[in-house]
Amino acid sequence: MPAVTVENILALPRVERPSIESQERQVRVVTTAPSGFEGEGFPVRRAFSGIPLENLDPFIMMDQMGEVEYRAGEAKGTPWHPHRGFETVTYMIDGVFKHRDSQGGGGLISDGDTQWMTAGAGILHIEAPTEEIVLEGGVVHGLQLWVNLPKDKKWAPPRYQDISRKNLSLISSHDGGALLRVIAGDLSGHGGPGITYSPITMVHATISPGASVEVPWNPEFNALGYVLAGKGSAGSTGHTVHTGQAILFGDGDHVVVGAAEEQDSNAPELEVVLLGGLPIREPIAWYGPFVMNSQEELQQAFADYKSGKMGEIPADHYVPHSGANSN
Repeated sequence: MPAVTVENILALPRVERPSIESQERQVRVVTTAPSGFEGEGFPVRRAFSGIPLENLDPFIMMDQMGEVEYRAGEAKGTPWHPHRGFETVTYMIDGVFKHRDSQGGGGLISDGDTQWMTAGAGILHIEAPTEEIVLEGGVVHGLQLWVNLPKDKKWAPPRYQDISRKNLSLISSHDGGALLRVIAGDLSGHGGPGITYSPITMVHATISPGASVEVPWNPEFNALGYVLAGKGSAGSTGHTVHTGQAILFGDGDHVVVGAAEEQDSNAPELEVVLLGGLPIREPIAWYGPFVMNSQEELQQAFADYKSGKMGEIPADHYVPHSGANSN
């Protein structure tokens, strides 16, 4: 981990260091993600558990999937299920997942790739490890982020984006001590390939031991961090953070994250995801796979799903998590 690296980081464009007049975003809280299971028993960390929804807005939740190394026959995924009212972002750091939806979208998501699915008015989909991993075993590690949609976009037609690792914007910190992968949005004038309805920025940073990143951050956005692996600190005052912890930053113009001098052998660098977005500030009614604005809309979503209005499972659908095909 991670899949996307460079031979010479010093050859990359560099993020502009915040000016001395820039206001640092202070750390408001650090939380530790509880572990749980999703789908058929896939292990996850609930990354933003304990952070109120009003502080996450426009994000709803994020799961760290794995990191888990399966033996032959152990790999698990999710069954077919519906979504409405938001976008799912699946970022694979290690391993391969298959995705398919009722609109015909989907494919393989492998090391460093991102699948961006706008559920919008409603869709059915499945995500599961490939037959090869089911039969032979292997490592699976990734993230799934849920991004809310504003009321006027919740009924948008479903949309699927396959974002290859080759299309990520790669930049370095001002001193070359960190590699920054811009997946969506803009960081210091460098734009990521993800197309979003809700304005956001999503960055995966790898920070070398003893180094730190100071990156400008849109003052209209909120600011969150999540430690995928390693040990370090958040903010210039040095709030210690480690694997499985989330960081909520306050207001300001830039964020600071640093890696500890000493790292464990299984996590030689600090891996952190930085997220921010323009708050939607609309009522949220969330239950299971639906994120709407009212209880009435939630009830309608369940009724529409049961009546088949969100699509149908294709006749030639696969069930890769069991290693079998069903017709």
